[in-house]
Amino acid sequence: MFFKNANIYTQDFAFHMGAFSVENGKFSEVLAKEVPADAIDLECAYVIPGLVDVHNHGNSNQDFSDGSYEGLKTMAGHLAAVGVTSFAPATMTLPYEVLAKAFANGKMLHDAAPEGHSRLMGIQMEGPFFSMKKKGAQNGAYLKNPDFEAFKKLQEDCGGMVRIVDVAPELPGSVEFIQKAKELCTVSVAHTDANYEEAKAAFDAGATHVTHLFNAMPPINHRAPGVIPAAAENPNVRAEIICDGLHIHPAAIRLAFKAFGAERMILISDALRCCGMPDGEYELGGQQVFLAGGVARLADGTIAGSATNLFECMRNAISFGIAPEDAIRAASWNPACAIGAQEEIGSIAPGKLADFVVCNPDFSRKAVYMGGQLV
Repeated sequence: MFFKNANIYTQDFAFHMGAFSVENGKFSEVLAKEVPADAIDLECAYVIPGLVDVHNHGNSNQDFSDGSYEGLKTMAGHLAAVGVTSFAPATMTLPYEVLAKAFANGKMLHDAAPEGHSRLMGIQMEGPFFSMKKKGAQNGAYLKNPDFEAFKKLQEDCGGMVRIVDVAPELPGSVEFIQKAKELCTVSVAHTDANYEEAKAAFDAGATHVTHLFNAMPPINHRAPGVIPAAAENPNVRAEIICDGLHIHPAAIRLAFKAFGAERMILISDALRCCGMPDGEYELGGQQVFLAGGVARLADGTIAGSATNLFECMRNAISFGIAPEDAIRAASWNPACAIGAQEEIGSIAPGKLADFVVCNPDFSRKAVYMGGQLV
């Protein structure tokens, strides 16, 4: 199948007008020289890779931590429809047996890969190795100190599907945990009250990721810089950022892209089960969440995750002044790299899965394709 007259976002992170082809569900030629007469004319539309959300709890009144396979499949169907063609669902701070059930469902969906559903390419284990002071919307009743043996068992039982594990560096045993866990997956600094020295020790030990930058961590202080400068100055560290327009001020989004560079930023949704749902009362990790006016909060007013999707977060970033090429990279290639899936997804290149989104000039969505098939 050939597509012509497309503004293609290629692997050099720039747009090029041309044609591309799909064979057996994968891109075969990109910027093809010879184009058949019956090629599908995209009429100069923009074509970007399917987006990759590495921090997503749920949508459609479903949550990954519910431990329901059908619920997870519903989530994946919703994501595909909005152009998020791959994802790594995130758990909450919960007992190990609850996490194990969610992880098992993740492995099942990954293996089944139902047509027309977003591809589950990994899991983010968000909790329970967090600081009580910065637990945010996590359930404090289940917090634990880092435990590599417990993590290793969970990881082995789900066939290595955990691609990101989160930890607060100030907790006892965190450096040792990072040194061991980094051999199994990406290690992320999260829900932490760590000072600069503690954070730097974590990154020096092998943590290469920061979960929802600015949220659930100390703000930057010129005498007590904390996690954020420690992450920014380490070239190996990528940073997630929630770009729903509520969690982070647009100026802070722009600051983060300048501090880390577009090559190290990862846009995420941090979407909850209330994503795609009307205002009302919902549940998150055993706690009540109230959605009102697009903002999800706990009963005490603490802002929880978001009620939007990664595609809208990407468009928000563009509207905040981030170059489209940088916003797209932060929502596709960079997150694919963070979960070790860049050989399969995250860019439009020969041999990659043909997951792509056809967009209007304002990057609103026209059509979504997975494996070259219209969703």
